[in-house]
Amino acid sequence: MSTKPFEGERSTGLRQCPLPVPRNRIAHGDCIQRLKSLPDGAIDLVLTDPPYICHYRSRDGRRVVNDDNQDWLVPAFAEVARVLKSGAFAISFYGWSAVEKFVEAWRSVGLRPVGHIVFRKHYASSTRFLRYEHEQAFLLAKGRPNLPAQTIADVIDWPRFTGNRRHPTEKPVEILSPLIEIFSDPGDIVLDPFCGSGSTLEAARTCGRAFLGVELDADHFRTASGRMGLAA
Repeated sequence: MSTKPFEGERSTGLRQCPLPVPRNRIAHGDCIQRLKSLPDGAIDLVLTDPPYICHYRSRDGRRVVNDDNQDWLVPAFAEVARVLKSGAFAISFYGWSAVEKFVEAWRSVGLRPVGHIVFRKHYASSTRFLRYEHEQAFLLAKGRPNLPAQTIADVIDWPRFTGNRRHPTEKPVEILSPLIEIFSDPGDIVLDPFCGSGSTLEAARTCGRAFLGVELDADHFRTASGRMGLAA
Protein backbone atom coordinates (compact mmCIF):
# COMPACT_ATOMS: atom_id res chain seq x y z
CA MET A 1 0.00 0.00 0.00
CA SER A 2 1.28 3.45 -0.88
CA THR A 3 0.99 6.73 0.95
CA LYS A 4 0.48 8.49 -2.39
CA PRO A 5 -2.81 10.30 -2.99
CA PHE A 6 -5.68 8.33 -4.46
CA GLU A 7 -5.15 8.20 -8.19
CA GLY A 8 -8.58 8.78 -9.68
CA GLU A 9 -7.26 10.42 -12.83
CA ARG A 10 -4.02 11.06 -14.67
CA SER A 11 -2.83 13.78 -16.99
CA THR A 12 -1.95 12.98 -20.60
CA GLY A 13 -0.70 16.49 -21.22
CA LEU A 14 -3.84 17.21 -23.25
CA ARG A 15 -6.71 16.37 -20.95
CA GLN A 16 -7.55 14.49 -17.79
CA CYS A 17 -8.36 10.82 -18.40
CA PRO A 18 -10.54 9.25 -15.72
CA LEU A 19 -9.30 5.99 -14.27
CA PRO A 20 -11.24 3.45 -12.25
CA VAL A 21 -11.89 4.74 -8.76
CA PRO A 22 -9.49 3.09 -6.29
CA ARG A 23 -10.96 0.62 -3.83
CA ASN A 24 -9.84 -0.79 -0.51
CA ARG A 25 -7.07 1.71 0.12
CA ILE A 26 -6.00 4.10 2.86
CA ALA A 27 -4.10 7.32 2.19
CA HIS A 28 -1.93 9.08 4.74
CA GLY A 29 -2.28 12.85 4.80
CA ASP A 30 -4.69 15.77 4.80
CA CYS A 31 -8.05 14.67 3.39
CA ILE A 32 -8.54 18.08 1.76
CA GLN A 33 -5.58 17.32 -0.49
CA ARG A 34 -5.96 13.56 -0.74
CA LEU A 35 -9.57 13.71 -1.90
CA LYS A 36 -8.69 16.08 -4.74
CA SER A 37 -7.36 13.14 -6.73
CA LEU A 38 -10.77 11.42 -6.69
CA PRO A 39 -13.21 12.24 -9.51
CA ASP A 40 -16.53 13.95 -8.87
CA GLY A 41 -19.31 11.64 -7.75
CA ALA A 42 -17.07 8.65 -7.11
CA ILE A 43 -18.31 7.71 -3.62
CA ASP A 44 -21.55 5.92 -2.69
CA LEU A 45 -21.57 6.64 1.06
CA VAL A 46 -19.50 8.73 3.46
CA LEU A 47 -19.41 7.64 7.11
CA THR A 48 -16.99 9.58 9.25
CA ASP A 49 -16.06 10.74 12.73
CA PRO A 50 -14.19 14.05 12.33
CA PRO A 51 -12.59 16.10 15.10
CA TYR A 52 -15.29 17.63 17.28
CA ILE A 53 -13.62 21.06 17.63
CA CYS A 54 -13.82 20.73 21.41
CA HIS A 55 -10.16 20.50 22.53
CA TYR A 56 -10.77 16.89 23.53
CA ARG A 57 -8.39 15.09 25.86
CA SER A 58 -9.00 11.47 26.81
CA ARG A 59 -8.65 10.20 30.36
CA ASP A 60 -5.14 8.99 29.53
CA GLY A 61 -4.16 12.33 28.03
CA ARG A 62 -4.46 11.58 24.30
CA ARG A 63 -5.66 14.29 21.92
CA VAL A 64 -7.10 14.40 18.40
CA VAL A 65 -5.27 16.24 15.61
CA ASN A 66 -7.07 19.44 14.44
CA ASP A 67 -9.55 19.30 17.31
CA ASP A 68 -8.32 22.74 18.39
CA ASN A 69 -9.42 24.64 15.27
CA GLN A 70 -12.15 24.71 12.59
CA ASP A 71 -10.04 25.82 9.63
CA TRP A 72 -10.40 22.40 8.00
CA LEU A 73 -14.16 22.09 8.42
CA VAL A 74 -15.58 23.75 5.28
CA PRO A 75 -12.72 22.78 2.89
CA ALA A 76 -12.84 19.14 4.01
CA PHE A 77 -16.60 18.77 3.65
CA ALA A 78 -16.51 20.64 0.34
CA GLU A 79 -14.32 17.81 -0.98
CA VAL A 80 -16.60 15.23 0.66
CA ALA A 81 -19.60 16.76 -1.08
CA ARG A 82 -17.79 16.88 -4.42
CA VAL A 83 -16.75 13.21 -4.43
CA LEU A 84 -20.11 11.98 -3.12
CA LYS A 85 -22.62 10.85 -5.73
CA SER A 86 -25.75 12.94 -6.23
CA GLY A 87 -28.62 11.29 -4.42
CA ALA A 88 -26.31 9.68 -1.86
CA PHE A 89 -25.82 10.07 1.88
CA ALA A 90 -23.09 11.20 4.25
CA ILE A 91 -23.23 10.35 7.94
CA SER A 92 -21.05 12.46 10.20
CA PHE A 93 -20.52 12.38 13.92
CA TYR A 94 -20.02 15.82 15.44
CA GLY A 95 -19.40 17.60 18.72
CA TRP A 96 -22.58 18.98 20.28
CA SER A 97 -20.77 22.07 21.55
CA ALA A 98 -19.90 23.03 17.95
CA VAL A 99 -23.14 21.92 16.31
CA GLU A 100 -23.79 25.31 14.68
CA LYS A 101 -20.35 25.24 13.05
CA PHE A 102 -20.93 21.76 11.60
CA VAL A 103 -24.45 22.43 10.35
CA GLU A 104 -23.44 25.72 8.74
CA ALA A 105 -20.48 24.05 7.04
CA TRP A 106 -22.54 21.12 5.74
CA ARG A 107 -25.26 23.36 4.35
CA SER A 108 -22.71 25.65 2.71
CA VAL A 109 -21.31 22.79 0.60
CA GLY A 110 -24.66 21.26 -0.36
CA LEU A 111 -25.08 18.56 2.29
CA ARG A 112 -28.59 18.77 3.70
CA PRO A 113 -29.43 17.39 7.16
CA VAL A 114 -32.27 14.86 6.77
CA GLY A 115 -31.97 12.96 10.04
CA HIS A 116 -30.26 12.82 13.41
CA ILE A 117 -28.95 9.72 15.17
CA VAL A 118 -28.29 9.30 18.88
CA PHE A 119 -26.06 6.50 20.13
CA ARG A 120 -27.05 5.68 23.69
CA LYS A 121 -24.19 4.57 25.92
CA HIS A 122 -24.30 2.59 29.16
CA TYR A 123 -21.70 4.78 30.79
CA ALA A 124 -20.79 8.47 31.00
CA SER A 125 -17.96 9.71 28.81
CA SER A 126 -17.64 12.68 31.15
CA THR A 127 -19.64 14.53 33.75
CA ARG A 128 -20.14 18.27 34.09
CA PHE A 129 -23.59 19.86 34.20
CA LEU A 130 -24.90 16.50 32.97
CA ARG A 131 -23.59 12.99 32.64
CA TYR A 132 -22.72 12.68 28.95
CA GLU A 133 -24.01 9.24 27.99
CA HIS A 134 -24.49 9.51 24.25
CA GLU A 135 -22.80 10.27 20.93
CA GLN A 136 -24.58 11.78 17.97
CA ALA A 137 -24.41 12.02 14.18
CA PHE A 138 -26.30 13.73 11.40
CA LEU A 139 -27.62 11.95 8.32
CA LEU A 140 -26.85 14.27 5.40
CA ALA A 141 -28.15 14.08 1.84
CA LYS A 142 -26.63 15.32 -1.39
CA GLY A 143 -29.45 16.14 -3.77
CA ARG A 144 -32.68 14.20 -3.44
CA PRO A 145 -31.95 10.56 -2.56
CA ASN A 146 -34.60 7.89 -2.65
CA LEU A 147 -35.95 6.63 0.64
CA PRO A 148 -34.06 3.52 1.81
CA ALA A 149 -35.72 0.16 1.31
CA GLN A 150 -35.55 -0.39 5.07
CA THR A 151 -35.41 2.08 7.93
CA ILE A 152 -33.42 2.15 11.13
CA ALA A 153 -34.26 3.73 14.47
CA ASP A 154 -32.69 7.09 15.21
CA VAL A 155 -31.63 5.89 18.67
CA ILE A 156 -29.04 3.10 18.61
CA ASP A 157 -27.65 1.35 21.68
CA TRP A 158 -23.89 1.50 22.11
CA PRO A 159 -22.55 -1.99 22.86
CA ARG A 160 -20.55 -2.90 25.92
CA PHE A 161 -17.40 -1.53 24.36
CA THR A 162 -13.87 -1.95 25.70
CA GLY A 163 -12.47 0.20 22.92
CA ASN A 164 -10.44 3.39 22.70
CA ARG A 165 -7.34 1.24 22.78
CA ARG A 166 -6.54 1.97 19.14
CA HIS A 167 -7.75 5.59 19.11
CA PRO A 168 -8.95 8.06 21.80
CA THR A 169 -12.39 8.39 20.17
CA GLU A 170 -12.71 4.93 18.61
CA LYS A 171 -16.20 3.88 17.51
CA PRO A 172 -17.40 0.27 17.75
CA VAL A 173 -17.92 -1.49 14.43
CA GLU A 174 -21.31 -2.75 15.69
CA ILE A 175 -22.89 0.72 15.54
CA LEU A 176 -21.48 1.51 12.09
CA SER A 177 -22.38 -1.67 10.21
CA PRO A 178 -26.19 -1.17 10.31
CA LEU A 179 -25.79 2.34 8.88
CA ILE A 180 -23.69 1.03 6.02
CA GLU A 181 -26.19 -1.72 5.29
CA ILE A 182 -29.13 0.70 5.20
CA PHE A 183 -27.58 3.58 3.26
CA SER A 184 -25.46 1.74 0.69
CA ASP A 185 -25.57 -1.39 -1.44
CA PRO A 186 -23.20 -4.37 -1.66
CA GLY A 187 -20.16 -3.49 -3.72
CA ASP A 188 -20.51 0.26 -3.10
CA ILE A 189 -17.56 2.40 -2.05
CA VAL A 190 -17.67 3.76 1.51
CA LEU A 191 -15.37 6.68 2.31
CA ASP A 192 -14.10 7.79 5.70
CA PRO A 193 -11.93 10.91 5.27
CA PHE A 194 -11.08 10.94 9.01
CA CYS A 195 -10.65 7.21 9.38
CA GLY A 196 -8.66 7.10 12.63
CA SER A 197 -8.01 3.49 13.57
CA GLY A 198 -10.21 2.15 10.77
CA SER A 199 -13.53 1.19 12.39
CA THR A 200 -15.60 2.47 9.44
CA LEU A 201 -13.32 0.64 7.02
CA GLU A 202 -13.69 -2.64 8.91
CA ALA A 203 -17.46 -2.18 9.05
CA ALA A 204 -17.58 -1.52 5.30
CA ARG A 205 -15.59 -4.64 4.51
CA THR A 206 -17.72 -6.72 6.88
CA CYS A 207 -20.82 -5.50 5.02
CA GLY A 208 -19.43 -6.42 1.60
CA ARG A 209 -18.55 -2.87 0.56
CA ALA A 210 -15.29 -1.43 -0.71
CA PHE A 211 -13.58 1.14 1.49
CA LEU A 212 -11.45 4.24 1.13
CA GLY A 213 -9.90 5.97 4.10
CA VAL A 214 -7.74 9.00 4.77
CA GLU A 215 -5.90 9.65 8.02
CA LEU A 216 -3.70 12.59 8.96
CA ASP A 217 -2.05 11.14 12.07
CA ALA A 218 0.84 8.83 11.13
CA ASP A 219 0.37 6.48 14.08
CA HIS A 220 -3.36 6.04 13.45
CA PHE A 221 -2.67 5.58 9.73
CA ARG A 222 -0.37 2.68 10.56
CA THR A 223 -2.93 1.24 12.96
CA ALA A 224 -5.72 1.39 10.37
CA SER A 225 -3.45 -0.06 7.67
CA GLY A 226 -2.48 -2.99 9.85
CA ARG A 227 -6.06 -3.57 10.90
CA MET A 228 -7.14 -3.78 7.26
CA GLY A 229 -4.19 -5.98 6.24
CA LEU A 230 -2.48 -3.28 4.20
CA ALA A 231 1.22 -2.40 4.35
CA ALA A 232 1.76 1.13 5.68
